Amino acid sequence: MGQRSMGGDGDINDNGGWVAADFQELYNFEECLAFIEDYMIKHGPFDGLLGFSQGAIISSAVPGMQLDGVALTNVPRIKYLIIMSGGKLGGCMFGLPKLAINAFSSPINCPSLHIIGEADFLQEAGIELLESFEEPFVIHHPKGHTIARLDEKAVETMLSFIEKIEKMQLQQE
Repeated sequence: MGQRSMGGDGDINDNGGWVAADFQELYNFEECLAFIEDYMIKHGPFDGLLGFSQGAIISSAVPGMQLDGVALTNVPRIKYLIIMSGGKLGGCMFGLPKLAINAFSSPINCPSLHIIGEADFLQEAGIELLESFEEPFVIHHPKGHTIARLDEKAVETMLSFIEKIEKMQLQQE
């Protein structure tokens, strides 16, 4: 059994993440959040999060946990999310850690772009996650659990999302 790294000092389980093979048991969730917050403090500020797979799952819960005051409280609130092959903690596939118990208790008012593969084993979980966000942007692609090449329609959706973020930033200045 080898040890894997998060890309920093934190150790994670052997499958390369914090989610067990059955997706119900979560390891070191609080440590993962602390690692993210520490990274953001040292290298930020960051306006948004982009996550793939397990990174998308944890990223999607961050705005709700920040609103609840239980995570990433020492960094500015996340202003937008890009979720690729994600899912909802406490949803159809994943366990629900105590810190995230209220993360999806009300619709998340954080601009979000969700990229969902038609052949992804997380497709159902990704579609379920959409219901937790107000006015999510969505890109569907024909591939599986991968970062897919975007077609022309998907690029247009991505550009519309970026324009929304730009307008939001200008209004805050």
